[in-house]
Amino acid sequence: MMNEPIVAAVLIFALLMVGEVLSIVTRARVPMLFVVFFGYLILLWTGLFPLDIIDRTGLSTFGALMVAPLIVHMGTLIPLKVMKQQYKAVFISLMGIVITTITVLLVVTPILGYEIAVSGVGPLTGGIIAFIITSEKLQMLGLTTLIVIPALVLALQNLIGLPLAINFLRRYAYKIREQAPVNGSADDNEEGQQLEEKQEKKSLMGEKFSTPIILLFQLFFGGALAVLLGKWTGINYSLWALAIGFSGMLIGFYKDKMMERANSFGIAMAGLIFFIIPSMNDVTFSSFIQYLPSILLILGIGAVGIIAGGYIGSKLFKWDPFLGIPVALTAMFGFPGDYIICEEISRTTGRNEAERKYIFDQLISPLLIGGFTTVTIASVIVASVLMGTLG
Repeated sequence: MMNEPIVAAVLIFALLMVGEVLSIVTRARVPMLFVVFFGYLILLWTGLFPLDIIDRTGLSTFGALMVAPLIVHMGTLIPLKVMKQQYKAVFISLMGIVITTITVLLVVTPILGYEIAVSGVGPLTGGIIAFIITSEKLQMLGLTTLIVIPALVLALQNLIGLPLAINFLRRYAYKIREQAPVNGSADDNEEGQQLEEKQEKKSLMGEKFSTPIILLFQLFFGGALAVLLGKWTGINYSLWALAIGFSGMLIGFYKDKMMERANSFGIAMAGLIFFIIPSMNDVTFSSFIQYLPSILLILGIGAVGIIAGGYIGSKLFKWDPFLGIPVALTAMFGFPGDYIICEEISRTTGRNEAERKYIFDQLISPLLIGGFTTVTIASVIVASVLMGTLG
């Protein structure tokens, strides 16, 4: 039955739906991605899901294709004025990575050894790219048995980072929601209308040509260009995609919130989740049990280090720690987790549409900037440097 792509897709979507329902019912105390990741592991271990269930849907390829266009879309979410204001998020997220790296190396090395400590730090402070760098180096050195360490850290860090971040963010959201305009003041509405008219005049593509197909072409064009630039320059394509989206909106090639305008954001995010969850396929129950103490130690010490870095950075830059700490914690989940929890928090803490929009706008920029700083830049540097010390 699962050989039918539509049946396999329905089962995965059912898992996503359960995660979404639990998130809504618990007012985001149980993050949707937490349910999806942990539920996926249990279904694999019990044999209810075959290892290739995502491949059977055919949506993993779709999800992979959507990564670059989604990042281009993210570049259209953050105005230049906001980008200039978010330099503090960059430094706070970097401070979290530096402190957690030092903490893990100092605490874990005497207990488990330097090789295990170093193998866990890269993925702990980032994502798939850092995992690839780490695993390739371990294979080159013949330390293939240790590859399960970064694999498990990559697979399980979301389960720690997401609940921590969402609980801190919820407290921050409750603190700021009283500042939201009540259903939008007349000045706010007038200002928003003027901004929209200004952007419309600036746009190279008039409203008549802003159809979903044309908007998607623009996004995919930017994504393809980013991938090519990544190959030609050696700079990760995600950075190019973000820059293309941002600069494209400045010159009028893109409008704001491109993928939402194309009515494609929901299916694109679902496809991206289809793309990332197979990274846990190699986590068997036996390897999970064998290395669980080591993984928990690395994740626990790492989380403490990131929280400490986020707290110290928040105090230095006079930020609310309930915002600064989640910005640092984006190292443990990155995109799309940072975007999803902003939606969950705003949806579940806002009492009306004005409050929900205000809370989302306050959270999205620092979380996205923090996530990109940690996952796409800092973690790659950390993984490359530390794995280079192994010889």
